[in-house]
Amino acid sequence: MPRPLPLTEHCADPLALAEHVCIGVSPFNSYFTVDRIADLARWAMSAFRGFHFFVPDGPSAFTLEALGYDPVRAAQKAQRQGNYTRNKIVRALQQVCPSDPHTLILDAAALEADSAYLGLLSEAHHRFATDPEFAEHCLGATGWVLDRRLPEGEHPTRDQLRSAVRYFLAELPMFVGTVAVAGVGSSVFAYHQRVAFLERLYRGELSWRPLPGQGFVVLEQAVPERAE
Repeated sequence: MPRPLPLTEHCADPLALAEHVCIGVSPFNSYFTVDRIADLARWAMSAFRGFHFFVPDGPSAFTLEALGYDPVRAAQKAQRQGNYTRNKIVRALQQVCPSDPHTLILDAAALEADSAYLGLLSEAHHRFATDPEFAEHCLGATGWVLDRRLPEGEHPTRDQLRSAVRYFLAELPMFVGTVAVAGVGSSVFAYHQRVAFLERLYRGELSWRPLPGQGFVVLEQAVPERAE
């Protein structure tokens, strides 16, 4: 089972309340096997009253465009990978959860009709366009994503960053407000890696702040105790 660590002190209370967790599952990331997703689902079911998986499938096309794919091919590749990722989540949930798996997946299709998500997405784009400091931090986070997709020794250009940042902006509503998207009083977003942007966000160092009751946890894989 994973061990959740609050990203900042601000995140401890939403974790302790254990009302809801939203687990991020990245397309194109081999870390998320069916067995690992099933393990995450078991943890969520045992530790929280409700949970969802978030899959940024449609927005992943923006990353592909920044890497040189034309928009049509990028959209097609993102759709194929999104289907593959959703199928893994469905197979994992069918092993461990009696609910309809599809109701527990927040992907582009589910979120494009969610007024809370769309409102937060609009706010993300507005702040990116009008707040230069906020925009630079968003571009920095985007560079962290792109660096891992480029050949060793290469770094993204400014144009690549501005193209790919649309992926990060599409994720931001979930970091700022899964409480609103899921319609709950408190929630934590869960992922297995730390991101400097999110540490700034949750420490209150950016112009945009998480909604009340929103937290973030870093999932560390628990190490089994050695037998004596």
